Amino acid sequence: MLQQKKADSTAPLTRDWTKALAKYRKPSHLRSILELAMTGVPFLALWTAAWWSISISYWLTLALCIPAAGLLVRLFLIQHDCGHGAFFRNRKANNWVGRVLGILTFTPYEVWRRDHALHHASSGNLDKRGFGDILTLTVEEYMAKTRWQRLSYRLYRNPIVMFGIGPAYVYLLRNRIPLGFMRSPHHWVSAMGTNVAAAIVAAIVIYFVGFGPFFMVLLPITLLAASFGVWLFYVQHQFEETVWEKDPSWDLHDAALYGSSHYDLPKILRWFSANIGIHHVHHLYSKIPFYRLPQVLRDYPELASIKRLTLMESFSTVKLRLWDEGQKKLVSFRTAYALHSQKAEPVLVRS
Repeated sequence: MLQQKKADSTAPLTRDWTKALAKYRKPSHLRSILELAMTGVPFLALWTAAWWSISISYWLTLALCIPAAGLLVRLFLIQHDCGHGAFFRNRKANNWVGRVLGILTFTPYEVWRRDHALHHASSGNLDKRGFGDILTLTVEEYMAKTRWQRLSYRLYRNPIVMFGIGPAYVYLLRNRIPLGFMRSPHHWVSAMGTNVAAAIVAAIVIYFVGFGPFFMVLLPITLLAASFGVWLFYVQHQFEETVWEKDPSWDLHDAALYGSSHYDLPKILRWFSANIGIHHVHHLYSKIPFYRLPQVLRDYPELASIKRLTLMESFSTVKLRLWDEGQKKLVSFRTAYALHSQKAEPVLVRS
């Protein structure tokens, strides 16, 4: 039986896990089509019901928008699996399903796929931050910043910005142009193609239901889904005992297994989030279809306890905003200032 991380040599153990997980990578076309139908059909039905309900009560409309937002998150995670080549065995099938879903999720598939691949290749590497991750400064970096730079970082890490304003900006505005890939014609085509397709779909729907009702349903669903999606991504890497290292100490497999959480959610939330909470296994072997991830934990129960984080425990991660290289853990601003003050105190030497 494979073992958990040991202090002396972790790399061989984590690489052993990748060999053991390879047998789970093969998707079932029937299961994938079923999962897509089980998500897409209710999503469209809830959209229709939400438009119909406006004439009765907008509170009812908003109530219907909540499960619709959950289904939109699930559609995004199917798009995510397509980006990893994990949803279908055929590459073209993955890519075209991913592109079509990108119209609904306002996420240009090719741009996101490239950015996300860079995230997987550099997650937890302090020397390669900036690709598909939450900006995280070390305590020393933060203390070296100017007053206004610290304020900017504090605003960025504020929960209202992180889970409210930020997601809205990313999915409604930032995704409209291929930021980070501005010189690539391929990624421009992906971004502009998604924008044009989304505009055409919107125009058709507005023609039938009207401008006001369209946005009265679109905005709550999109904003709720965006906030929930960012929260999932945040919790998967922003927990106290995650992994951040500098080259050459950083190891891809170690960062994948121990720098990603096992977000152990209630069953209904696991379904809506397409098992993405089993994130440490996903990062270790990203080609496993999401519906096979629970099977991995059943076959290897020792993986279930690695970096496990419950729903209630996850709320405390919001206060963790800086990486302390000395203690090898994320800390709050208050803790960071206390550590900095201790280091700054003069050392009294007795004669």
